[in-house]
Amino acid sequence: MSDRVLVVYGSKHGATAEIAEVIGEVIRGAGLEVDVQPAASVKDLAPYAAVVLGSAAYVGRWQKEAARFLESQEAGLVQRPVWLFSSGPTGEGDPVELLQGWRLPEALRPVADRIAPRDIAVFHGNVDRSKLNFIEKQMIKMVKAPAGDFRDWNAIRAWAAGVASVLSEQ
Repeated sequence: MSDRVLVVYGSKHGATAEIAEVIGEVIRGAGLEVDVQPAASVKDLAPYAAVVLGSAAYVGRWQKEAARFLESQEAGLVQRPVWLFSSGPTGEGDPVELLQGWRLPEALRPVADRIAPRDIAVFHGNVDRSKLNFIEKQMIKMVKAPAGDFRDWNAIRAWAAGVASVLSEQ
C-alpha cells in the first residue's frame, strides 16, 4: 500500500464529480498523491492508503455505482481510513437539517457501520433543469426542491482540508 488517496464518486449529471475533483485538488494541495475516479472504474484498492467515497443522492438513494462500490469493496475499505459524502439537497440552510438528519441511505448503513468511516458529510447539490429528464423534472417539482447550484465550495474545501490534515499526520 502506498500513500496514495482515492477519491471515488457516483455522479448522475456531473455535479458530484465536480465536488470529488475539488476534494482531490485540496488533498493534492496538502502534498498527497490523489486519484479521482468514477466508482465504476475502480476495481482494486491495493494502491491506496485511504479512500474518500461520495455519491449524488436522489430520493434518499446513492447512485448505483457508488453503492455497489461501497458494498463490493467492503473488505478493502475496512482496512484503511475512509470518508463518505453525499451531495444533493438544494435550498438554503444546513444540508443535514434540510434532509431531517439523513446522512446515508438506510440500506447502506450496515456496510458503513462495519467500515467505520472517519466522517460522513452531506453537501448541497446542483439541480440544473436543462440536464434533467422528464421524470426527474417531475420528481423535483413534486418534492418542491429549488433548482440551481447550491454547492458550498468553502464547506467542501474545509471538509477536504480536514481529511488532508488527518492523512498528513499518519
